Formats: sequence, C-alpha cells, structure tokens
Amino acid sequence: MKKEGRKKLKDEDLKPVEKEDVVNGKEVPSDSEDDGVESPVVSDDDYGSFSEGDDSSRNSDSESESGSEQSEFSEDEDDENPINEAEGDLSDGVDDHSEGDQSASEDSREVVDESDSSEDEVGPRNTIGDVPLEWYNEEEHIGYDVAGKKIKKKERLDKLDSFLARTDDSNSWRKITDDIEDEEVELTKEETKLIRRLLKGHAPHADFDPHAPYVDWFAWDGAKHPLSNAPEPKRRFIPSKWESKKVVKYIRAIRKGLITFDKPKEQPRFYNLWGDESSSNEKGHGLSYIPAPKTKLPGHDESYNPSLEYIPTQEEISGYQLMFEEDRPKFIPKRFTSLRSVPAYEKSVRETFDRCLDLYLCPRARKKRINIDPESLKPKLPSRKDLKPYPTTCYLEYKGHKGPVSSICTDTSGQYIASGSHDGSVRLWEVETGRCIKIWELGEPVKHVAWNPLPELPILAVSMGHDVFLLDTGLEKEEHKMISDLLHVETPTSPDESETAVSVSWSQYDKYEGIRITHFKSVSSVEWHRKGDYFSTVMPADILFILTSSAFPIKLPFKLHGLPVSSTFHPTRSIFFVSTKKNVRVYDLVKKKFIKKLEAGVREISSISIHPGGDNVIVGSKDGKLCWFDMDLSSKPYKVLRSHNKDITNVAFHRNYPLFASCSDDSTAYVFHGMVYSDLNQNPLIVPLEILHGHRDTNGRGVLDCKFHPRQPWLFTAGADSVIKLFCH
Repeated sequence: MKKEGRKKLKDEDLKPVEKEDVVNGKEVPSDSEDDGVESPVVSDDDYGSFSEGDDSSRNSDSESESGSEQSEFSEDEDDENPINEAEGDLSDGVDDHSEGDQSASEDSREVVDESDSSEDEVGPRNTIGDVPLEWYNEEEHIGYDVAGKKIKKKERLDKLDSFLARTDDSNSWRKITDDIEDEEVELTKEETKLIRRLLKGHAPHADFDPHAPYVDWFAWDGAKHPLSNAPEPKRRFIPSKWESKKVVKYIRAIRKGLITFDKPKEQPRFYNLWGDESSSNEKGHGLSYIPAPKTKLPGHDESYNPSLEYIPTQEEISGYQLMFEEDRPKFIPKRFTSLRSVPAYEKSVRETFDRCLDLYLCPRARKKRINIDPESLKPKLPSRKDLKPYPTTCYLEYKGHKGPVSSICTDTSGQYIASGSHDGSVRLWEVETGRCIKIWELGEPVKHVAWNPLPELPILAVSMGHDVFLLDTGLEKEEHKMISDLLHVETPTSPDESETAVSVSWSQYDKYEGIRITHFKSVSSVEWHRKGDYFSTVMPADILFILTSSAFPIKLPFKLHGLPVSSTFHPTRSIFFVSTKKNVRVYDLVKKKFIKKLEAGVREISSISIHPGGDNVIVGSKDGKLCWFDMDLSSKPYKVLRSHNKDITNVAFHRNYPLFASCSDDSTAYVFHGMVYSDLNQNPLIVPLEILHGHRDTNGRGVLDCKFHPRQPWLFTAGADSVIKLFCH
C-alpha cells in the first residue's frame, strides 16, 4: 500500500548526488546508498517547514513531505522513473516510522492533476458535457456539479428590470451570460480588444505580424557546388521503353477509331461580295450584325422616259422654288429620247456622301418583334347563347308625344308605363297593347317621372320646373278614397313650420286632384323610397326628404361638397346615395353620418343605379364611360366600360335578371350581363350582350332614358324623336 500510494518524480528532478544529501545547506551522510543508484535532490522549499531539532524527526518529516511532493506528479510518468528508485534514495539515512503514521499520512494526501494551461486551473462547475441545454428548459436545475449535486437555475430579471440595471451599470456592455454555467461573465479589456480585432478580420493578437519577412534558412554564401555532386544516371541518356509502349498503344487506338480528332474547318474559296451578312449561317463573335436599312427602289418617275403624267409643268416647277427645302421634292422627272442621251446625275456624289454619313452617325438597334394573336388577349367570356334571355329586338313602339320624351317609369306590376315629355304632358300607357290610357297636360316641360313602389298606392310623382306634382293615376278603384285623403293638404298654421315654408310650399292641385310642391329652385329628379312613404327631390343647391304623410319636408342633415346631380335609395337598407359631378357620397339615414365616397374619375357624372343586392353601383358619365363599383372591394371603380361615343343619359339595373343597361345621346342602348356572386372571393362577371338601335338623332340628342320591365327581360327606351320603344328577347 505504501508503494502504490506514492507518485514518481520527474526526470529533471532526479539528479545524481555522490554519497551525501544537502538539506538546508547541511550535508547529510547516506551510508545505506547503493552503488549506481541516483539520489534525488530535494529543494529548500520542501524543508522550509522543518525546525532545527532532532535528526530523526527531521528525517521523518522530510520523508512525508517528499511523499506529498511525489503524489503531485501525473500517473503517466510511471514508466519513466520507477517508484523503488525514489524510495530507496530517500530512505537512506532516515529512520523508519510506524505503519500507523504512514497510513495516516497516505490518507491525507490528495491527488491533483497538473496542467500548463491557466484555463484548466478552475474546472467547469457544470458537468453535463455535450448534453443540449434544451433538455433542461422545463427543469428547475441546469446541470450537476462535480459532486453530483443539482445546480439550481438563477432567477432571471424581466426586461424592464434588466433594462434599468443596464442603465445604472456603466460596464453592462461588457457582461455576457454563460448559459452552461448560468452566470454573468464580465469581459476584460484584453478580451474586448481581441473580439474587436476578430470582428474586423484581423489577427487576434496585436503583436502578430501576418506579413513578416521571409527567413531563408539555407546559407547560400559560398555555395559553389550543387547539393548533390553525383553523376547523371544512365536512364537520362537512353530512350524509355515505357514511353515507346505508351506511344504504340495510342497509335493502335487512333487506327481503330477509339481516339478521334476534330477536323479543321475548310475555308471557302468564294464568298458573296454584295451579300447580306445577316442571312449567312456563320455567326461572328462579339456584337450581332445589324444590317443597314435598304434604300428606296426607283419608281416610274425616275425612269429616263416616264409617262407624261409624271412630268411636272413649268408652273409646278416654279412652285417648287417657293416651298421649303424640306418639303421640296428632291428629284424632278425628265424625259429623254434614249438611254444614251441621259446625262450623269449631278447629285450622285452628294447623295452617296449623305448615305454614308447616315450609316456612320445614325445608331441602329435590333428590336425583337413578338407576334401575338389579338384574340388571345381578349378575356374568355361565356357565350351569349348561354346568357339568354335578354332584349334584342324592338317589339312595340309607343307614339303620341309631340316632343322629346325625357323620362319613363313602370309600375310595380309591369302592366303600365308612365312617360313625361318636353311638350308638357304626362301619358299613361298600357304595356302589352301600346294604348294610351290617360294624359295630364301640365303646361311645362317634364324632367322626371317616378311611380310609387307600393302597388296599393298608384301615385305618380312628376317634376317640372320648380314644382313637383303628386298625381293619382286612378288605376285602383277600391283605394280611390284612401288615395284622395292622402293627396289632400291643409294650410299649415304652426309658427315653427314657417322656416321650411320659405324653401318648399305645399298646395292643393285641384285640376287633377293632386298635390303641388313648389321649390325655390328647379327640380331635376324625383326618387321614391322602397316603402313608398317618402321620396327625395334633387335641386342644384340642396336635397330634401319629403314625407307624404305630412306636408313638411325634412332637410338632409349632411353637407354636400359640390352640386348634386342625382340621388337614389338603397334597395334593402337605410342608406342614401347622392351623386355630384365628380363622386358619389353614401350616407346612413339612421345614424345620420357619412359612410364613404366613391371616386369615379370621370369628367361629369350623369346618372346612378344600385344593384338589387345593394353592394354594387353603376355610374354613367357625360364622357361616355360607365363605371362599376364594388362597395366591398374599393372606393375606386372595379370596371370602366367605354362603350358610348357621346354622353350617357341614364343607367339601370334589372330587379330579377342579371342585366343592366345604359343609353346615350348616340341613339344607342347597350345591354350587359352583370352577374354578382354570393362568394366574396369571386369578382362580378360583366359581359356585353347587345347594342340596341332604332331611335333617330334629333337636335344632337338620342336616347334620353331607359328602364327595365320589373318582371320580364324587357327594356323600355325613350328617345328625343318622341317615340318610346319596347325591346324584347
């Protein structure tokens, strides 16, 4: 046990001493030393702790101290110095102690591995090795120390506390977190300098010179002879047999055709001197050749004997002198009797020089022409046969007005149609027969007519000049008493209502048993609400809501930016659309607030119509453009259709069929297929179907109004030629 616990000394620590040891400057005899055995010399530091006392105690203490010194050496040196040599040298001249003292001294020794590196002096606290740290994310510890105890995780500061701590600490930028040891490490100045040098791409140490001068380790001075003065070998003067075999092998492979060579290109003996290089198969290196533009071939006027029609007269020749040089013809034809009498062309040198100058100075570029079929650029639309029914031909004409028909409107059932004309009359027609049932002579040009949407209240609203008339059509005999009560107005007596009476005045119209509403400006249009209990009138200065149940108007509680052109109600919701000359403004009547503005981007808006679903709007303009708006998509037009050459007078949606139409002053009406899908991801499908002709142009005006039949795919058009046409499928 005593031999196994001890360590061997290093070779450099074992020095030969002849017959005596030196301890603290004193010679110690070694009588028991054997011949040929070296004795190690122990340094003064090993005996610094001894006191000058008894030699035996001094020797025993030196033996234990030397044992502890030997235990510090690594076990890898066991093969170099045997343990017996060290024990024999140190045991000479020293008394042996008891076995108990030796076992106690051996237990007190600690084995420590030495290393030359300063980093290995303090070992890592965490001993998990190459185990990923992610395995300890859900654990309370981060690893184990040398004793096998768990290393608890430290509490991390939140971002706010860590930020405050960094602001208070001026050296916070030097601190980094060691994830394995779970502790903060502060970098020294030398380490920060080393990191900066590495980030810049320099050497880690500043004293390292990457461009040190080359050191030639061979001394060339006085070297007159080569390194080897051996004679040249014989193989350098004799042909190689191995090379000859290799050459024969290649010759056989060439003869068999296993090895082939590229044949040299044959140079053509002849070439086309006046040919075009662009047509040749040989492609030159560098820039591609661009041929020069060819000159214009001579015509009949440049012949030596042209016809008499090509020869100008003397007046024409004198007129050429008065023209600008750029416009003057460069060649004047002349007639010669024979080719021999044709003189040399006096401008040949000048034109050749100009030609060469153009070729030299004018740059040329090659443009690749792409042949694209125009039909492939058109969108793939469904066939018109699959989109039937839609109006195509004129089925019936309604004649009777003496002036242009400005407005038409159908009732809810579709049996009757009302029309207003510039001749000051309003006519009621039967749709299927074309018979005129009733006529109202009002005396002024009619601008707009609108039928009440309720079938039990067949009331007709007519706008003309400053007045709006509410007339009883008399179609419902059973409801005649109720309608007459509704169209009866009493004189207002309330003082609070005097303010509204200034702008609008209600009065009884006894001539046709109706109501006359007088405005302070001319009324351009009238639109009924879907419930039929109130309607709106449009004037160049304001828009008013007028209740039919009471005789007092309600002003629009919104500020308009621009003069209004037309207005309409939402088909299902309490939303009101007002179109000015440049845009369409949308208002909520219940919440009394502005919703959005639709920007058409046209010269001037003329008409507006709402899809029965309420999410799509079409707008007609006076520059012939029709704009389709998807209110859920954007405030900009989804599609802009440029179909008409002149102003669009009106646009209309069909209530039941996916159809919409537009009429214009070019005496045409366009019918489109407009399918709106319930899927919000699918865009509306717009397909042009038919162009309807038939109206005559009168004083620059064509079709003034168009309306769809409420139940059938029929279209009514009113023209400036005082004719109403019905187009059917």
